[in-house]
Amino acid sequence: MPSEDPDQDRRAGRALDAANFFLADVRDGLGPYLAVYLLTEQHWHEARIGLVMSIATIAGIVAQTPAGALVDATRAKRLAMMIAAILVTLASLSLPLFPGFLPVAISQGVAQAAAVIFPPAIAAISLGIFGHAAFTRRIGRNETFNHAGNAVAAGLAGLSAYWFGPTVVFYLLGAMAIASLVSILAIPERAIDHDLARGLHDADTNGAAERPSGLSVLLTCRPLLVFAICVVLFHLSNAAMLPLVGQKLALQDKNMGTSLMSACIVAAQMVMVPFAMLVGARADRWGHKRFFLAALLILPIRGALYTLSDNPFWLVGVQLLDGVGAGIFGAIFPVIVADLMRNTGRFNVAQGAVITAQSIGAALSTTLAGFVVVGAGYSAAFITLGIVAAIGAVICMLALPETRQGGPRPRGETAAPASAIAAE
Repeated sequence: MPSEDPDQDRRAGRALDAANFFLADVRDGLGPYLAVYLLTEQHWHEARIGLVMSIATIAGIVAQTPAGALVDATRAKRLAMMIAAILVTLASLSLPLFPGFLPVAISQGVAQAAAVIFPPAIAAISLGIFGHAAFTRRIGRNETFNHAGNAVAAGLAGLSAYWFGPTVVFYLLGAMAIASLVSILAIPERAIDHDLARGLHDADTNGAAERPSGLSVLLTCRPLLVFAICVVLFHLSNAAMLPLVGQKLALQDKNMGTSLMSACIVAAQMVMVPFAMLVGARADRWGHKRFFLAALLILPIRGALYTLSDNPFWLVGVQLLDGVGAGIFGAIFPVIVADLMRNTGRFNVAQGAVITAQSIGAALSTTLAGFVVVGAGYSAAFITLGIVAAIGAVICMLALPETRQGGPRPRGETAAPASAIAAE
């Protein structure tokens, strides 16, 4: 339950706003700028760059579920986030000092493994402070500030790199890291209910003490498994679309393609802001499943529209739909997991497990798209990716129940207990 001190909750909310804004840059480390730095400043071969990035991705996938379990188990959630922010920053700042292949591979693996703590920790702290009743609105607000932070950081990086070169991203990352540490410290520790933060109890339990469910709940909760399958298909479809657009733009004009891609990323982040706000404001009223289904259905539309023209501005315009789907998905994802894991005490490890599956889907997406492009061309690849998302939408419609608690029910149907969905 939220604390009885409104001023404390307001301070916690403002601190969470700031943490989401500044961590938007820190949680990704150098992100897309890593390849640019290694190519232009360190003169690495593209194959070595790809291998390092693959190692970092694998490290993040392996660490994701244990990170969720750690967030469930620890009461030092703020400290865990601070340590992760410091590790990500130090790993990235070490690149100019130790530019060899092995040090870079280790540092980026550490950065990716540390960064996976942020999504479950932020969601857990939000739930622990504001409770289930206000959780959807709070997550929508978190995503709003996260996307705004990404857009501002990308804009600053692009403008600064134009004048001072690609190494400026190191200074930007350091400044964001310091600001994020201050923001995390500003979250009042006493405002966090750590049992509620792991989804262990809510108002429906009448204060009764509960023990966490066994980890087997991750495999026996049928709706969670269905949701995980849909999430995999979402990212199997979505992850490769932006790289394919980038390739098509680069084939037409290498220099113009890079500029348009940068503008596209910033614009998409800005589009995500109002849709994250919409989820926070309306999902509890309109239904959580409906929003997730909408995010899935955007992808086949994007895939089909990409095939209609090769005009650069058309491609960039269609790519703005990514802001719609990703904005909805980012805000509704932790809400649905919280619904399914209510009263199990396994909210954050479930987040980690589903994000692990999501990461595998994203990693396979570019491989699938690459094979289709080589065999049948770009239009076939976009259509194939759209079909993958359409399959996910069908599964969502037929097999995923509405997870929202306390929503409107058919006449004569009584409300299920809070943990009924997770027990299905």
